[in-house]
Amino acid sequence: MATNKVAIITGGGTGIGRAAALHLQADGWDVAVVGRRKAELDATVGMAKKGGGKMLAVPADVTKQAEVKKVFAETIKAFGRLDFLFNNAGKGLPAGPMEDIKLEDWQSVVDLNLTACLMCAQEAIRQFKAQSPQGGRIVNNGSISAHTPRPMSVAYTSTKHAITGLTKCIALDGRPFNIACGQLDIGNADTAMGGRMEPVMDVEHCGSAIRYMASLPLDTNVLTMTIKASAMPFEGRG
Repeated sequence: MATNKVAIITGGGTGIGRAAALHLQADGWDVAVVGRRKAELDATVGMAKKGGGKMLAVPADVTKQAEVKKVFAETIKAFGRLDFLFNNAGKGLPAGPMEDIKLEDWQSVVDLNLTACLMCAQEAIRQFKAQSPQGGRIVNNGSISAHTPRPMSVAYTSTKHAITGLTKCIALDGRPFNIACGQLDIGNADTAMGGRMEPVMDVEHCGSAIRYMASLPLDTNVLTMTIKASAMPFEGRG
């Protein structure tokens, strides 16, 4: 069931990234999964559905520009083009007073949650502009924290608010080149990073949300989507 469409998923070895990769692969997409741990990426590839698209594991640290360039070069070499990037890799810090955060810990969150997303987007945009037919789509993982912080989460929250600005800039600047960009804001998926003090939802629903966003024609865009456990406290009191 080939679609001749190609995706790159960062943070593709576990959780939300794995779910997104497998949903696209089952739909016939060729998918490159990216992350630091080769064993986890290989496990994702091993879950590929028969009759779906091809999968490629590309171990890389996306905070390093040379490795980001390698990811895109390997993907294009294997599959010939690029149609979709899911900027999903991210991390936070243990909860604590912001005045106690070490600068190097703050910087490590900024490097992964924000700068790596920019570097991956840059490579995707270059490819989208150069290929024929021109264009493609980027989805950034924004998180509920792109809207509302939890206490003592300044590094994670600040970067996720910044992702919203990045998303809008890509969407705006990409218009002349048939490049669309949206943001998926996820609240409490049942993953290793997901909250345990609050209700959670099955991570598969995050994968199906990405599948929907990726499936749209490039003249249509979901700019922002929020998906959350229904009982998670977010909308207000009560």
